[in-house]
Amino acid sequence: MLPTKKHRIALISVDGDPAAEIGQEEAGGQNVYVRQVGYALAGQGWQVDMFTRQNHPEQPTIVQHEPLCRTIRLKAGPAEFIGRDNLFHHLPEFIAEFQAFQQEQGFQYPLIHTNYWLSSWVGLELKKQQPLIQLHTYHSLGAVKYSAISDIPAIASMRIAVEKACLESVDRVIATSPQEQEHMRRLVSTKGQIEIVPCGTDIDKFGFIQRSAARKELGIAPDVKMVLYVGRFDQRKGIETLVRAIAKSRLRASLRDQANLQLVIGGGYRPGHSDANECDRIASIVAELGLENCTTFPGRLDDAILPSYYAAADVCVVPSHYEPFGLVAIEAMASRTPVVASDVGGLRFTVVPEVTGLLVPPKDEVAFAAAIDRILLNSAWRDQLGEAGRQRVEIAFSWHSVASRLTQIYTHLLAPVMTSRETKPQVAA
Repeated sequence: MLPTKKHRIALISVDGDPAAEIGQEEAGGQNVYVRQVGYALAGQGWQVDMFTRQNHPEQPTIVQHEPLCRTIRLKAGPAEFIGRDNLFHHLPEFIAEFQAFQQEQGFQYPLIHTNYWLSSWVGLELKKQQPLIQLHTYHSLGAVKYSAISDIPAIASMRIAVEKACLESVDRVIATSPQEQEHMRRLVSTKGQIEIVPCGTDIDKFGFIQRSAARKELGIAPDVKMVLYVGRFDQRKGIETLVRAIAKSRLRASLRDQANLQLVIGGGYRPGHSDANECDRIASIVAELGLENCTTFPGRLDDAILPSYYAAADVCVVPSHYEPFGLVAIEAMASRTPVVASDVGGLRFTVVPEVTGLLVPPKDEVAFAAAIDRILLNSAWRDQLGEAGRQRVEIAFSWHSVASRLTQIYTHLLAPVMTSRETKPQVAA
C-alpha cells in the first residue's frame, strides 16, 4: 500500500544521471545520492521527478523506477558524454526543456532540490521565471577543489561565483556534514541558511552476508588479508597513495606468500576517457612496485555484487584527497568492514577514529600503510570496529532517516505556499 501522496517535487542533477550505472566516468556518489533520496522520498509519499541530461541518443527519455519516482532526461547539448567543466553553456537549453516539460504536463513544481553547482544555476534561473522553493546540495565546493589541483579549468571563476550566489539566495542549502558546513561558511559566504542532513546508505542491502560466505562466492581464500578500494578512477580519489601504501606494508614484507595479501581496486571506466587513462596509470604503478600478483581490478562492481566485496574485505580504504561526505565509507561500515580514510572533509564526520576505523593524512602513503597494518594484524579489533560501524550507520545514515529529515524541511518551506493557495479567493464560474 502506497503512503499518502504529498506534493510533486523535482530533483535536478544535470550532470549526474540517477539512472546511470555507477562507476562510469563522473558517475559516483552524486548519482547514488539523488537516486536513493528520490526512492526514499517516494516511499514517504512525495511524487518525485529526477531531471538530468541525456548523454546518449539511445537512452530512454523517461525511466519509471517506482510508481512515485522517475528519471526524466532532457536535451542539453549533443546526446553524448560531456565533462562537467564543459557543460555550462548547454544549461539554457536544459532550462528551456524543463519549462517545456512543465507546460506539456500542465503543472509547475513548487519545490526543486538541485545538486552540484551546474544544477544550482539552473534553479536560480528558474526562480526568475516562476515561483518556486529551491534547496541545494553542493556535493563538492569549487573553493576546496581548486585549492588542491594545479590545472584550474577556465570555468572555475564562474563556478565560484555561482556557488556564492546559490548559498546567499536559495531557500536552504543542505550540508552533508558539519565539516562541509564549516567550509561553506569559511570559503563561500557567511550569508544564507544551511541545514545539515547527512547522506545515507541502504542498510537493507549491505551487511547481510558473512565474510566467509562472501569470500566463498568471490573465490577468495579464508586466510587472505583483503584490502578494498571502491570508486571512480580519478587522481583526486588517491588510489596511487593506496597502492604505494600496500607496497610499504610491514605485513606484506613479513608474508612468505605474497598471495596472502590482496588489494582489490573496484571501479569501472570508459575506454578513451580520462578514467581509463587513470586506470592505466594505476596499473602501471602496480607493475612498477611489483604488486601484480596481489592486486586485482574486477571492474565496475554493480549493486548485485558490491555487498559481497564489502563483506569479504578486512578493511576498506578511502584515500581521497577530499570528500564532502564519502558514501563508500558508510557502505563499508554498513557491511561491518572497518574503514581507513583520509582525514578530510566529511570523512571526519562519518568515520570515528579508533571506533569505526582510522583517519590518516591524505597523500601520506606511510601513514596509510601503518593504519592498514594495524587492522590487518588484529582480527578481533577488526571485528570490533566493524560492529561499531554497522551500529553507527543504522542510527545515523539510513536513507529513510535522510528522507525523513528532508521531508521535515520540505514541508516547513512549502507550508506558506500551500496556505496561500488554500486561502486564495475562488473565482465563481
